[in-house]
Amino acid sequence: MANHIAYISVGSNIGNKLENCHKGVDALISCGSTDILKHSRTYKTDPVDYTDQDWFINYVIKIRTVLDPLQLLTTLIEVQHRAGRMVDKIRFGPRVLDMDILLFDDLVLRSAKLIIPHPRMHKRRFLLQPICDIDPKIIHPILKKSMQYLLDSLNDSGQGVEPYP
Repeated sequence: MANHIAYISVGSNIGNKLENCHKGVDALISCGSTDILKHSRTYKTDPVDYTDQDWFINYVIKIRTVLDPLQLLTTLIEVQHRAGRMVDKIRFGPRVLDMDILLFDDLVLRSAKLIIPHPRMHKRRFLLQPICDIDPKIIHPILKKSMQYLLDSLNDSGQGVEPYP
């Protein structure tokens, strides 16, 4: 079986946010097909796009997995459902647990179910900052720029990201 490297964003803005995130990661690892290699700092972040909601806890994990991208997506969806996330009533709205595949090896994938790299990653401080904590030299497979370059190039002042104690 092939080992793949993926970066997964983890976030929550309902209930015990940090505990929700940790339980989601624990559930992913307990599936037996994934190991955590690195973990970014944890951040308190402002909501983006739909701003009439509570702040988020966000971080990124670097994993090694034997799952292919669609299998990993299915696993993440199952973990989120078990955590209490149902169908999102508001796009970008509040959620108990949000886990997204940001990068998967150097794959570029566009399907009805999944887009890799994450289609808005390069515009999101709450994704780029934690990725840079892990490895700022990662190259975006489409834009061919480092994550640090993309983070430094952001000019959106409405994206508050601060370390969470």
